[in-house]
Amino acid sequence: MLSVAVAGASGYAGGELLRLLIGHPEVSIGAVTAASSAGDPLARHQPHLTPLADRILAPTTAGTLAGHDVVFLALPHGASAAMAGDLADDVTVIDCGADFRLSDPQAWQQFYGSEHAGTWAYGLPELLVEGRTKQRVQLAGQSHIAVPGCYPTACSLALAPAFAAGLASSDVVIVAASGTSGAGKSLKPHLLGAEVMGSMSPYGVGGGHRHTPEIDQNLSRAAGVPVAVSFTPTLAPMPRGILATCSAKLAHGVTAESVRAAYQQAYDEEAFVHLLPEGAWPSTGAVLGSNNVQVQVAVDERVGRLIVVAAEDNLTKGTAGGAVQCLNLARGFDETLGLPVTGVAP
Repeated sequence: MLSVAVAGASGYAGGELLRLLIGHPEVSIGAVTAASSAGDPLARHQPHLTPLADRILAPTTAGTLAGHDVVFLALPHGASAAMAGDLADDVTVIDCGADFRLSDPQAWQQFYGSEHAGTWAYGLPELLVEGRTKQRVQLAGQSHIAVPGCYPTACSLALAPAFAAGLASSDVVIVAASGTSGAGKSLKPHLLGAEVMGSMSPYGVGGGHRHTPEIDQNLSRAAGVPVAVSFTPTLAPMPRGILATCSAKLAHGVTAESVRAAYQQAYDEEAFVHLLPEGAWPSTGAVLGSNNVQVQVAVDERVGRLIVVAAEDNLTKGTAGGAVQCLNLARGFDETLGLPVTGVAP
């Protein structure tokens, strides 16, 4: 049994991590920590985690996290780097924040406005890189892993097979809707129920969203050449889920049949990424609470464009589920261990 600590356990990502870890047969949950909520009962912030109702949130310090085999960092962006530097070298550290996702220091400084902390192994196992290689081969035995952002998970899995196969060339446009949990638990007026119910709104318009360089990075790795993305996120009146509509210009001579064949080859053997039957379309409700990503492809022959729609639960596959998947790969467990493959309905 691995001893596991979760830093940031009072937040949405931390709570989802604990939900999954409770059912993982190879881990024992140790310290659960928070910052301003330290000293509170965990049940005050995560009342759905009944097996951990008697836990008290400890301060997020290196001393509290010491002595565990694995530490999950579900902390605000910029906070993970300092904490990770204080942990022992033999600890497996899995960061759910952005601190170590980007390989380009200039991109980090442009979008996050601080010094780049470095680059860890990128934790999206199903991502096609360098032609036909999957990213999972880089995760076995890793001690430091950066979990992807929720939007990049859906958007990268949607388009990477097309770029890896040379089917898409350029002019990438993505519009993605996310539930409000993607913004975290801190109180913000625009996330109040009265503001969100019955309304959708864009944000980060004009290339300003921090996940943009991460999507660029992933698709560039898949294509083997630089790829730039026009990405517009929107806020949807739902607590969790992402629906990403991704479009790119098709390479000359590409057909709908060749596109579908490329996606079948990429995902037919994957446990969590599912290319839907022709005529069926992804929905956030179908993946709720699961580690699944639903994908569907279409070709708009009139304008020569590929359209790929992907749906995921932003807290499960988009954050905590992806983190547990990385734990399994890093520690040599079956990749699917402890991860839900069925959604919750209605």
